[in-house]
Amino acid sequence: MREIAEFRDTILFSEKQASAMLEGLRGIRPHFFFQHSYSFMADLLRQEIATGAHTIVIKIGTRVLTQPDGSLDYNRIVRLGKELNAILDSGRRVVVVSSGAVGAGMDRLGWSRRPTDLPHLQAVAAIGQSALVEAYDKSLRVHGRHVAQVLLTAEDLNRRPSYLNARNTILTLLELGAVPIINENDTVSVDELRTTFGDNDRLAGIVTNLLRAPLLILLSDVPGLYDGPPAALNSRVIPLVTGVGTEVLELVHDRPNGMSKGGMASKLEAARLVTAAGENVIIASGRDHGVLGGILAGETVGTLVIAQGRSVTSRKRWIGFAAVPKGAIRLDHGASQAVRKGGRSLLPAGIVEVTGEFEKGDVVSIQDIQGADFARGLTNYGSSDIRRIKGLKTEQIFEALGYHPYDEVVHRDNMVVTN
Repeated sequence: MREIAEFRDTILFSEKQASAMLEGLRGIRPHFFFQHSYSFMADLLRQEIATGAHTIVIKIGTRVLTQPDGSLDYNRIVRLGKELNAILDSGRRVVVVSSGAVGAGMDRLGWSRRPTDLPHLQAVAAIGQSALVEAYDKSLRVHGRHVAQVLLTAEDLNRRPSYLNARNTILTLLELGAVPIINENDTVSVDELRTTFGDNDRLAGIVTNLLRAPLLILLSDVPGLYDGPPAALNSRVIPLVTGVGTEVLELVHDRPNGMSKGGMASKLEAARLVTAAGENVIIASGRDHGVLGGILAGETVGTLVIAQGRSVTSRKRWIGFAAVPKGAIRLDHGASQAVRKGGRSLLPAGIVEVTGEFEKGDVVSIQDIQGADFARGLTNYGSSDIRRIKGLKTEQIFEALGYHPYDEVVHRDNMVVTN
């Protein structure tokens, strides 16, 4: 903790020096800090992040938008509308990823229990989606703002052309001054509805990367990540997390809930997607009045998860965090280290196994010897060819295949380390 103490004791420093010290904080361990041990440094970091957040993605969870009986809390949506308008008045752009369609549909139907079968889930979501967007529209229309409904599926963001089309549409809406209200298209999304946790949290992470937004705010019914069970009297919110690793994930104490699908685990996974791409995430309570204003004032609100390195290009964000891999390539230890930490391309010599069937140009997962994913990339060879050249030196490729178009199975320029 010497670096933090030295920074706190510094009275005069240039902006360049401050930025260097703040960058140093990202490499300090442990992965999380408590209020007394990081306050001065993290206050500056929060202010830096808030100042640079020209575009903000805000994910609003079901339990923020609904009352205990599952019905929409219209007063809270009105209050959120005021806070969103204040952000827009500051010159920033806002995108909202909103849960709550199923809850809103249950409200209109007078149901108290979430259906479990797919047809009823899709029907209830269809009924509730219009009610949800109408509520947002009313809350912002009084301030002279417009909302726009955007429904996406995982397949929309998996294919590069539709991914870019979604990006262009949302950016155009922002240029027009509208507030996009994004949700999964639950009426046709089968896998998403059946997933227990994390759908809209992950969607929010992908949308943040899609737009290269500097800040994702995840609003839930809890104030942030706790250092113990949230209900325990001695548990405290952790203000700063510098990496979503095993130590942090072990702090998750989620409980299944009949109204919503997300939890702290899914929020940390979304945070991992966003911070790996070079952006920042804040997890906070959407039930607290003025929460958005406090965050953008640089106040210590919720849990801040800071970016891991430099911002990643839009193309690499699609490769690493949106496209679904068609297969996997497993590497030996030496090759894993060369790719993961050495910044090297993937050569056939380090490959020990290939799973799945894929073609040249497909996105593949890159795994270590234990089978853990740590990178993704666009392959230069199909799966059948890679099986024939795995373990070989580059000069042996022609002998094995009869042609030698590339030395690299996956070139570094087409690869993203994700973990």
